[in-house]
Amino acid sequence: MIRLPLRAHAVSLTHIDPAAPLDDLEPLRDIIGDARVVAIGEHSHFIDEFALMRRRVLRFLVERCGFTVLAFEYGFSEGFPLDVWAQGEGEDDDLPALLAEAVPIGLDEPLRWIRQHNRTASRRVRFAGIDVPAAGGSLLSALAPVADYLRRIDPETLPAVQAATRIVEPIAGGSAAVAAPRWARLATAEQDALSAILARLLIRFRALEPLYVARGGRHDYDVAVRHLEGACHGDYTFRAMADLFAGRGLTADTSARDSFMAGSVGWHLDRCAPGTRIVLVAHNAHIQKTPIAFDGHLTGFPMGHYLHRTLDDEYFALGLTSSTGHTAEMRRDEDTRFGFVLDDTALEPPEPGSVEAAFADAGLGLSIADLRPARRETPAGAGPDRIRMQSGYLHTPVLDAFDGILHTPISTPRDIHL
Repeated sequence: MIRLPLRAHAVSLTHIDPAAPLDDLEPLRDIIGDARVVAIGEHSHFIDEFALMRRRVLRFLVERCGFTVLAFEYGFSEGFPLDVWAQGEGEDDDLPALLAEAVPIGLDEPLRWIRQHNRTASRRVRFAGIDVPAAGGSLLSALAPVADYLRRIDPETLPAVQAATRIVEPIAGGSAAVAAPRWARLATAEQDALSAILARLLIRFRALEPLYVARGGRHDYDVAVRHLEGACHGDYTFRAMADLFAGRGLTADTSARDSFMAGSVGWHLDRCAPGTRIVLVAHNAHIQKTPIAFDGHLTGFPMGHYLHRTLDDEYFALGLTSSTGHTAEMRRDEDTRFGFVLDDTALEPPEPGSVEAAFADAGLGLSIADLRPARRETPAGAGPDRIRMQSGYLHTPVLDAFDGILHTPISTPRDIHL
């Protein structure tokens, strides 16, 4: 149904190696236009080809289009030390320790490239985290800097942060898949106490803004408030994920995390120099602009939905997918470090109606398709209605969900050990 428009508005690529010449990516310049935020996705984490292509696109956008910030699906609070390292502080070999507690979703190579780039670049590239702490696995990375701030600015309030820290220390994990079940086993009084403490702290921070700014300056206040907001959204994510795992989740309750991520992108964008352009890396299900639904039930509003509402055409969502190969299926296992294991799973042939089938029907291999003209030329409801999500499909109007699709003919799970 979308075969002719897709072929007409797609360009073939010749390289997947991040170090290869970039000329084949030149059409991407016109495809993204004047977008201030270009989001690059993936239908599964832990895929070799997606990691390579995202690094290639990052290099192109930095070297040829003037992008100067890499924002990543990584904790807002944890992102600050990584930016310091990317700017050249410390030793090259410090990075593994900085990333030791994080799910290995392919951040190390882009960071190493940025650090190397910054050694000689006239325009340095910054790194920005955008996610709730530890992808919903722990509040400690957000509460620690809040406590440090209050020691200087409002020591009377420090005991409240310390009380919250004592509650969350025993349940901290590498992701929400670990922390949410642990949170569910806390006494109800502790669960409610944590939420109450964080809410009171946030209200006090906002109410005492003039005093806090006078004592410590605007920048430190803004950063501390965002850390605290991350802790509040992380706490909400504990509840939302625990209820989801238990089969009683509220409608679209997981939107709290994506709302925070979108807000973090805006937070960083507001504090950058005029004209700053951001490369944003996250899962397809976070960057898409349409709501997420499974079996007809609304599950959540993704980050891209919020960013599209605020930035309109200055937000560009580039989904990554593959038509054949294997994927890394994430299977829950609470007894593991990150709460899941990876199963190397063969992909079935593209389903009819999928965007992957549209690429196959058009005879397109490694390529980028600009979906915006295809959106205009395709009758409403006649475009692809699904896109791969791990080994299954997410049903969504693809032409509305994404502005472009980068297609690799094959995908291969990375050889990693969680």
